[in-house]
Parts: sequence; structure tokens; C-alpha cells
Amino acid sequence: MAASEIEKELKKVDKTTMEMSPLVRARLDETYAQIAQQPKRTRRTKPSRLRRITTTAAAAGLLGIGVFASAFVSPAMADSLKNIPVIGSIFSTIQGDIGLRTAGTLGLTSDVDRHVSYEDVKLEVSETVYDGTRAAFLLTVDAPNLENGRYTSGKKTMKLSDAIEQLTITADGKTQDDAGSIASGGVFYGSAGETHPNTLVIEQVMAAGSNSEAPETFDATVKVTLNGIDHEFAVDIPFRKTTSEAIRLAPNLAAANDDYTFSLDEVSVTPVTTRLATTIALNDADALTTKEERRLIRVGIAVFDDQGRRLPALNGDGIIQDNKLTYDRRFATTPGHSKYLLVKPFVIQDDFAEEVKEDQYLPELELKVDLPAAD
Repeated sequence: MAASEIEKELKKVDKTTMEMSPLVRARLDETYAQIAQQPKRTRRTKPSRLRRITTTAAAAGLLGIGVFASAFVSPAMADSLKNIPVIGSIFSTIQGDIGLRTAGTLGLTSDVDRHVSYEDVKLEVSETVYDGTRAAFLLTVDAPNLENGRYTSGKKTMKLSDAIEQLTITADGKTQDDAGSIASGGVFYGSAGETHPNTLVIEQVMAAGSNSEAPETFDATVKVTLNGIDHEFAVDIPFRKTTSEAIRLAPNLAAANDDYTFSLDEVSVTPVTTRLATTIALNDADALTTKEERRLIRVGIAVFDDQGRRLPALNGDGIIQDNKLTYDRRFATTPGHSKYLLVKPFVIQDDFAEEVKEDQYLPELELKVDLPAAD
């Protein structure tokens, strides 16, 4: 495929809604099934009750609370990229995350050279991206039992992402569960794509509301255990913020219909990640039954830029308290500077990153937030 045709494919990808793999949908279905199997509660809960909710848009590796976003470009685009030598950042070839791909294309990455070995297995970290909202890095595995992304352990053969038995990240000496940690919201990972099958993209979400105070640099330690290997690999990785431009707003916008009140509390936009803090409350209720909680959880958010492009949903986490669900939602930023964002709540039928039909939207709750020039 000629370079001009590849460029056309890239433009086509940016203007269409990302599709999710059957694996993604299967794992989300499992999550919803687990919620459905919880004991039913008909009485209302105490107003002080807190319950944490976590969502992910895609799956390659599961870490209890989440997975890394993984969508697909067109088959023609994937075949073309596979046959082209990568010059520059591997992030620029990532198929499932427009934000990280933009970081690679615009040079918003840092080259690092960190590696550890045990017997005949080597782990190497080559690149990082850090924008204050998430810290991502590339981890390449070199092992005799790994070929083209397929990892063999005994009689079992699996994807490399499924071979991760355990993965933990500490940032400046603290895990995301430690008090005062700059990391929060989950660790996510998945394949770097068909062009680099033995490489994983791993990211740590930074603490919500900390983007303006996120450190310019920090040191992380990543500990990894692989299936069938009685050894814990530990890699020290330096991170430095690679995006200087950021938009931070507290719009405090709200809209309501007969059932819900929806508010947009905070907005943070970098060239890599768009982060929204939202709240949705069930009207005329002080506390929620299990059925009412499910109603709130089934309200998703679709975000569009000023060109009508839907921002790919990455992941999120929230807390149910009293009659409301407060959510920290992360999306991949579309290329270029958008003058505004349209935030459109909808009723989830499949998963929160699904292609939404017009009759799923809750038009009375739609909000528009104008975006100033980046700092």
C-alpha cells in the first residue's frame, strides 16, 4: 500500500468510532454477570454507604480492576503497518489508543534503556509517555518460549498478555493503595499490536484531581511475574512529563430530566488523555436499592470533539454514595485542538464503549463544554 493510501486510512480511523474485540465484550459481559449474581436488595441502603465501581474499555491482561484499552483499525491499515519498518516511536504504531499514537507521532515520548534478565529470559523497557493523567511504557519480552506474541509454558500456549501472573507498580516508593500516592485508578496493559507482538503497553493511572499538581518527574518500580517462571522481575523506570500543554477546567455544568441529574465537574485535556469527573444522581431518592444502583451504572458517557469524532473510552472508576454515582472517566484524546467537547450520556445496552444508537442517548442530559487554548 502506498504512503498516500496509508495516510487516507489513518484519517479514516480518526473519524470513525473504534470497535472492540469479542474478547473485550466477553470480559465486560462477565463483569455484568457478576453484578447480576450479587444478592438482590430491595430495601434502600444507608445514605453513608460507599461502593466502588470500575470500568474498562478493553482487555488484553486483567489485573483485578482493569485492562488496557485495545480497539482495532481497519484490516488494510493493520496489514500495511505490519510491513513497514518503524522509524521513531513504537507508540506511533499502536492501533487501539489514539492518544498514545499521537504521543508517538508528535514525539511526546521519552527514550529509556532499562532491562533485567533471569536465565534466558530478558525484559526491556524502551519508551515512556507521561502526561500527568497516565504513565505508560513499553515492555518487550525476549524468551525462547515466546514467538510472535505466543508464550508457551509446559503444555499450555497463550498470548503474552495472558502469561502475566502478577504485575505491580510503585511510584516514588508507593503503590496506588498507599496514602499520599500519586498513582490511583488502576494498572492496565495489553499488546502493542501486530507490528510488535512481543511488546506490551503498560500504564498506570495517576491520582484523580492531581493533574495540576502531578510531578514533572518520578521514579517507578515495576515488578512482573511470568507464567511458569519462579522469579519476580523488577525494573526501575524513570518518568518525566512529556506534554507541556494541558487544559484544566471546573465547568460545574449540570442538566436534568425526570429521572436523573447529570453534572460535569472537572475536565482535563492533554494531547494524550482527556479526563472527566462526572456525577449522575437519581432524582427523588436519598439512597439506592440494588436495582437503582444498576440503573446508574448502566448510564454511559460518549464524548465528541468539535469535528464529531467520538473519543475512544479507556477506563474509569467511581463511587456510589447516597443517591449518586461519582465517576473519574478517561478517554483517548483525538488529534488536534478541539474548541469544545460534547458530553452525551446514554443507556448502556452492551458495554460503555459500544457504538451507540440514537435512541440510547438521553438528550436532556447532554452538556457542551468550551475548551480554551492550552496552557
